[in-house]
Amino acid sequence: MDPQESFPLRAARWLAFGSAVSILFSIAVSQILLALGLAALLLSGAPLRLPRIKLPLALFLLGTIISLAFSGNPAAGLPQVRKFYVFCELLVVFSALRDMALIRWLFLTWAAFGSITAVRGLVQFAAKVQQAHQLGMNFYDYYVSERITGFMSHWNTFTGQEMFALVMLASFLFFAPEARRRAWIWISCAVLLWLAIFLGETRAVWIGTAVAAVYLVWFWQRRLVVLVPAVIALVIVVAPHDLRERFTSLLHPQQVDSNAFRLVTWRTGIRMVEAHPVLGLGPEMIKLHFKEWVAPDTPRPLPSGWYGHLHNIYLQYAAERGIPVLLVFLWMIGRMFYDYWRGLRVLPPGRSDRKFLLHGGIAVTLAALAEGFFEMNLGDSEVLTMFLVVVACAYLALEKDLVNQSRDR
Repeated sequence: MDPQESFPLRAARWLAFGSAVSILFSIAVSQILLALGLAALLLSGAPLRLPRIKLPLALFLLGTIISLAFSGNPAAGLPQVRKFYVFCELLVVFSALRDMALIRWLFLTWAAFGSITAVRGLVQFAAKVQQAHQLGMNFYDYYVSERITGFMSHWNTFTGQEMFALVMLASFLFFAPEARRRAWIWISCAVLLWLAIFLGETRAVWIGTAVAAVYLVWFWQRRLVVLVPAVIALVIVVAPHDLRERFTSLLHPQQVDSNAFRLVTWRTGIRMVEAHPVLGLGPEMIKLHFKEWVAPDTPRPLPSGWYGHLHNIYLQYAAERGIPVLLVFLWMIGRMFYDYWRGLRVLPPGRSDRKFLLHGGIAVTLAALAEGFFEMNLGDSEVLTMFLVVVACAYLALEKDLVNQSRDR
């Protein structure tokens, strides 16, 4: 770091770092630090920078506002406009966090903090096993609606965050030059993160993690990729009966599983898109009008589940904001893949921090897209914040003027 740089710029850098890592514990703390970081960045006079996705991102936000204006109930959709603030994370991290060593430590801090939340989750899991026993209930039936949450309010948020932390840690271990130093610490963190994801029993996160794992192993040691399904099969075989049931419920759901209600939400979402293909129903309108759009031939009562969104990020954007907004979102994701892959192709052979960040960026995006088929994951501010941090840092890996470049030759 330049010892002559201004205090506001140094403050912005550390506040950006603090906002990016505190999201694993508290969204309030993270967003307060984000506001302070943005203020410090403005005071520093440093240029405000966004990655190369700024055009599709701007169109995505503009499309959301247009959909809101024509929704018939703009006041109800304002929470989605207020959520625009979360995208400031992309701006602040990309503008202020221009030091490779600090970026590397950001993701290692994710691994450390994620391990702490994983331990809390494991303690919660043990307590829930005991609670189910005391209530005389079948553990599977009890646990599906009472899963571990770590420091978060919901298991989807908790396991989604743990997934991103694990994927970036795996990319560090596979591709970063410093991975061999204190490797036992980071491998231990990876085991804890994996255990939290496994015991969290969020099947969409399992799928996203598996997709990211196949990608990373393919580009690390291609011959080992055949072991990924073998490891998954082994886990299923040796897992306790209740956890094994959760695996089999992907294809053979039990009465308490969520497969049936997801089919209802997806079918309803398709009806919404067919009726409002251009502008959608409007932000927040799906949860207000869901029952009006359920197909008449849907069996009643509806299967138990949460009907506040469509449990599919692609259908959600199309039904809520219109097909053009969905296409802009896909354009933005496609641009990210193109830029990351182009950056990887020009890197020299061997390990480098740039390689770890770019492979991690692709793997996290693949995980988010795979999970997004079954959950509205990027609608969760905590998960979205972590995703934007990864995007910013992957694009920083494409920059030529980062500090501490000697490790990346």
